[in-house]
Amino acid sequence: MAMLSVVIPAYNEEKGIAEIVYRVMAVQDKLKNVGVSQLELLVVDDGSRDQTAQITGDIANSTPGVRLIRHIKNKGYGAALKTGFSQANGELIGFLDADGTYPPEYFPELCKLALNGSDLVVGSRMAGADSKMPVTRRVGNVFFANLLSLLGRERVSDSASGMRVFKREILDRIYPLPDGLNLTPVMSTRAVHEDIRMAEVAIPYSERLGRSKLSVIRDGTEFLQSIVWTVLAYNPVRILGIIGLVGIAFAGAVILGLVGVRLSGVTGLSPWGVAALYAALVAGVAGISVFSLGATFNYLVSLFYKRPIRQGLFGRPLLKKPLDRQFGVLGAITLIAGLIIAGTSLVLGINGWEIGRLWLYLLGSAMLILVGVQLIIYWVLMRVLEELNNKDGLAQKDMGVSS
Repeated sequence: MAMLSVVIPAYNEEKGIAEIVYRVMAVQDKLKNVGVSQLELLVVDDGSRDQTAQITGDIANSTPGVRLIRHIKNKGYGAALKTGFSQANGELIGFLDADGTYPPEYFPELCKLALNGSDLVVGSRMAGADSKMPVTRRVGNVFFANLLSLLGRERVSDSASGMRVFKREILDRIYPLPDGLNLTPVMSTRAVHEDIRMAEVAIPYSERLGRSKLSVIRDGTEFLQSIVWTVLAYNPVRILGIIGLVGIAFAGAVILGLVGVRLSGVTGLSPWGVAALYAALVAGVAGISVFSLGATFNYLVSLFYKRPIRQGLFGRPLLKKPLDRQFGVLGAITLIAGLIIAGTSLVLGINGWEIGRLWLYLLGSAMLILVGVQLIIYWVLMRVLEELNNKDGLAQKDMGVSS
């Protein structure tokens, strides 16, 4: 039998705090049916300026299992939750908001999954249950859930849900967590990349009691930044590689179009053509740089965490041999191609071809040479990082063989 500790962060919630506390405590019998023998409720008053602390304190004095923890100053939603996590006694830790939007009656379902193999169970507001979420927030939640699903390669329907149950033992894997409202998307992002076993339970969502503290634009921007930066800390090539590929694809499309026009006999370019060529050259070189930087960062992340190097942008590698391992060959081929085009153009120029017929090829050769040099440099850098990453394992293998 397990113990569940439920943490409720509360800031100026005098209108609804009593109701949510009593609703949580009322699920004790149902929790016992799924294997949870004890329930404790920790309300963390985050520097409220109203009667939240007084109301909660009165309840705690008369209701076994309820505890009040106070912050002298307001520290933020995430900080209040982390204070509760640190003082929780249960093997399972759950949390939900104090505003009555999340149904504590679903804690038994979340705990059941947590006791049957899942490490983190999320109450999903987007998984089909009745929801009264405002349209703007629903759109935002769909966007962030799909973004995390794309970047993390695991389907997530609600990345920012404020009702969850997780095993205490995963805290060291999902920390550090931020102090603000972005704690929940960061927790989801870390869980996905830490290979934590996640599950979701569809829950209904209600209108909050009182005025919402969430700002769609401010907090939405913070959520986006939090997810992106957290992914960059685990698998940089997922973001930088995709950005790089977009630049490379754009450059390739423009250059192929210009070459087709040139082969058709047109030697001049309109102002739009010149702008497209300029943009293509910048996007191409920048794309290669960003893609290569992402792949290199993956080696640094692997070295820092002492884990296998993550490969592939879209799950399984598309090639038998990871693309970054072929940077050396690709760089050499690109460099040689650029030199051949440059040499041929110079010979043609010496033999009377006008610069108006050669400038595009010279420009293309310069781009190929620069890209080839970049690829070779990054290939060398990644091989050094790979050697450093494998150093301890190879040393232990040699010691085992010699003994």
